[in-house]
Amino acid sequence: MEKNPKYESERKGSFFGARHVQCFMVFLGLTVAFAQRVNLSVAIVAMLDRNSTNPDFEEYNWSEKTKSYVLSGFFWGYFVTQIPGGQLAQKYGGKIMLLVSITTSSVLALLTPLSCHIGDWKLLFAVRVLQGLIQGCIFPSTHTILSKWVPPVERGSIGTFCFTGVQFGSVVMMAISGTIASSSFGWPGIFYVSGLASLLWALVWYFIGASSPSDYKWISDEEKVYIESSLVTVSKSEGEEHKPTKTPWIKIITSPPFLVILIAQSSFGWGFWTLLIQIPSYMKHILKLDIKVNALMSSLPYLVNMCLTFAFCGINDFLIKRDYINRGTSRKLFNTIGFWLPVAPLILLGYMRADQSNLAVGLLVMLIGVNSAAYLGFLTNHIDLSPNYAGVLMGVANCMANLMSVLAPLLVGFIVTNTEDVGQWRIIFYVTAGFYFVGNLLFIIFGQVKIQKWNYPKELQQQRDHIKFQPVNAEKEVY
Repeated sequence: MEKNPKYESERKGSFFGARHVQCFMVFLGLTVAFAQRVNLSVAIVAMLDRNSTNPDFEEYNWSEKTKSYVLSGFFWGYFVTQIPGGQLAQKYGGKIMLLVSITTSSVLALLTPLSCHIGDWKLLFAVRVLQGLIQGCIFPSTHTILSKWVPPVERGSIGTFCFTGVQFGSVVMMAISGTIASSSFGWPGIFYVSGLASLLWALVWYFIGASSPSDYKWISDEEKVYIESSLVTVSKSEGEEHKPTKTPWIKIITSPPFLVILIAQSSFGWGFWTLLIQIPSYMKHILKLDIKVNALMSSLPYLVNMCLTFAFCGINDFLIKRDYINRGTSRKLFNTIGFWLPVAPLILLGYMRADQSNLAVGLLVMLIGVNSAAYLGFLTNHIDLSPNYAGVLMGVANCMANLMSVLAPLLVGFIVTNTEDVGQWRIIFYVTAGFYFVGNLLFIIFGQVKIQKWNYPKELQQQRDHIKFQPVNAEKEVY
């Protein structure tokens, strides 16, 4: 087959290098961060029913409404610091913000069992809110790092790979939680394991993490030139890498392509967190699965989700590098797979019975598995629109997405007053399907990958109005 000259320069930088090390560390960072988020989802089953695991530990008598408050506590804090987190990551760099966030959050994870013992659900709620506040900069920091490290042609592969840490952390935590809770460590061990793993990551990240190629002393000159010449960013002189620039807030919040990302990300957030938080309860009360089986079955959909992410990344690279589709089509194609294919399984879940537990788990595996395709859709679109403000865009969009994460558990607590009534769960699944359908429809109609003018300083915008600007190695822009 004849070589495509468009990608010859990208092939030269395709070796395993420093950018892959950084992306792998970001992957692990998201893994431990999400382990801290989901640990309560399984642990709370044991906390409310000591006979389901090791009976030697405390049991709490919380109502379903109180349980919903506790489960939503993390997100009350999390959505508040998304926008400030993006600004801080832009100013100080992604490395330091990830390090501070995950380290302090891990300490709180270790203190969670003590907080329950001292202050019951109220102090637990406060700790979860504080964890959310601290972790608010994680996604904006991740996008800031990726915008500096990952060339445009690799965003669909190694860029998206970083976000599989979300599923991997969920899979590992859910899979081992039941075993830990049944062991001599009891349900407190779930929080100790996630906290200690996070501290270990932070130690390694301190020594080998870097906000950009210019900050990394072990990168080769060849790879550094490859990365920096490929990225569509405003040139900065040495030592000014993290110098703050004025954020064009009005242009950002009135930009139709960005508003579509915001809606899509909010829709995804509603579905993702509704399922992640509520699956253990749904499996226990509707499918009648004990906590060990529950934990394993709850993790299975996210294991498939992670595996399919790798598959979708490979398909995406194959289609784009052979010019079968362009970048804009790719974003909309995979977003459609991730949003619309789960709609039918979601609706069917509302009609499952206890004797159909295998079918119900199969539906969960299907809908959560293909949901991963959306990571190649809206989730990398922020960097397409504005490499310079990718962290800020992620902060704003994730703020709204996690506002949904606060509202979703509360809606479940309001509607599902009887956890054994499948009809009440049916309403939750219908609402989630509706979010997925509308979110993707708007993304298909209005989504773009063209770099927006407000990505550049005013003086560069004026230059671009008079000359045709063609970035080195940049892909063809799609309107």
